[in-house]
Amino acid sequence: MLNKSTDFIASLAKGLRVIEAFGTDTPRLSITEAANQSGLDRATARRVLLTLHREGYADYDGKFFTLTPRVLRLGVAALSSLPLSQIVQPWLEQLSEQIGQSCSVALLDEGEIVYIARAAQKRVMSIGLMPGSRLPAACTSMGRVLLAALPRDEAESLIESLDLAPRTRFSLTNPADIMAHIDAARSNGYAIIDQEIEIGLRSIAVPLIDGHGRVVAAINTGMAATQAAPEDIIDLYLGKLLNVQDGLKRVL
Repeated sequence: MLNKSTDFIASLAKGLRVIEAFGTDTPRLSITEAANQSGLDRATARRVLLTLHREGYADYDGKFFTLTPRVLRLGVAALSSLPLSQIVQPWLEQLSEQIGQSCSVALLDEGEIVYIARAAQKRVMSIGLMPGSRLPAACTSMGRVLLAALPRDEAESLIESLDLAPRTRFSLTNPADIMAHIDAARSNGYAIIDQEIEIGLRSIAVPLIDGHGRVVAAINTGMAATQAAPEDIIDLYLGKLLNVQDGLKRVL
């Protein structure tokens, strides 16, 4: 909240108005056009545009100005300051609508995964999942891709320390067997769970990777076991998950 006039930088506000004047329909602007679009007088628009040009945020051919890719730094910086859940939520919702299945993003917290974002199409689990929900990492698809991102000895030590009581008759309880699936997830870049967390539920997950190549979270989709055979899940959903992975890598 502004307390006094000195808390407001008018020149910055004017600069932002000129930047916002550029758009899909107005990618190139003359000084006069920028003034009209931003509601500023011509002299002010000119100073702003020349400043943007000098700082590398705009190109100038002697008549028209166009924004340069450098201006994307402003948007990326803003995105980077947002909580991860806010960044991924629109991507989750779009993916969920596209494939007609519920989708989630989770983080690893020692031996559990913690849901931070979710877009639900239909309820396929007996429990209602939401941000903050926790599930065992060892028997979930997101858990296994997140464990695969750890150094192998660290993941193995963690698995051996966990309570591996079976959730269903399909749950793996031998640490060596679980590590084999984690190793496969590391090699393949994805993990599939077939009714290990709950009877009737299958899921596939991939890691979310930031611009430095670090795994920061996992994204998955789950479906009823009657909808597709385990081997069909890859063809149906892996490509869509990888598209989201690639898109988010540019902004994480």
